[in-house]
Amino acid sequence: MVFWIAGVVGLAIAYLIGSTPTGYLAGKLLRGIDIRNQGSGSTGATNVLRTLGKWPALAVLLVDVLKGAGAIFFAGWFYPRLHGVLHDMPPAALDLQAWLPWAVCLAGLAALLGHSRSIWLNFKGGKSVAAGLGLLLAISWPVGLGALTVFGVVLAVFRIVSLGSMLAALTAIALICGLEQPLPYRFLVISGGIYVIVRHRANIQRLLAGTEPRLGQSSPESKTAAQS
Repeated sequence: MVFWIAGVVGLAIAYLIGSTPTGYLAGKLLRGIDIRNQGSGSTGATNVLRTLGKWPALAVLLVDVLKGAGAIFFAGWFYPRLHGVLHDMPPAALDLQAWLPWAVCLAGLAALLGHSRSIWLNFKGGKSVAAGLGLLLAISWPVGLGALTVFGVVLAVFRIVSLGSMLAALTAIALICGLEQPLPYRFLVISGGIYVIVRHRANIQRLLAGTEPRLGQSSPESKTAAQS
């Protein structure tokens, strides 16, 4: 029982790593504003770019990427030590080599959930794109670089962040399925990729309607707020 309780504590820590409200803190520290009341209402780097500018957005982006990678590295450090310290308590059939990738998978999903449903922001947040990139780079850097390349190309051609993010998520799913990766990592990337796309459902509606803003343009939400 102690082993499983400690395992859940590890997932809670991964969630808290992901839930650090980077964009919200940037708004408060730099301008004394609640970024959830600005632009699209998201705490992600794109809304920070529209609201606070290029350098704060870059800082938020980097920290959010580190949050995702940090959750994976934490899980890879924590669970083997937990297994070693409580070696007499886990079920006898529990094989660390088989179990650890699943623990890392769950920690990654917890971090994604934390980023988009932060306990510090009444369970609201960003779309988990940057945190997801951190996860990808931590578990399989070729998959992470492939997804980042697709994002960069789409952004350069169309200048639509949401489109690049969703196509990057689909690229990550395709790459993780095509490469030799443990099943838990495939589950993490597929589940996380689908989650990121679902988080963009409002963007999908605007893309279909032809109203999705390009990089440098105001979001529809900010225009509505300005007119009200």
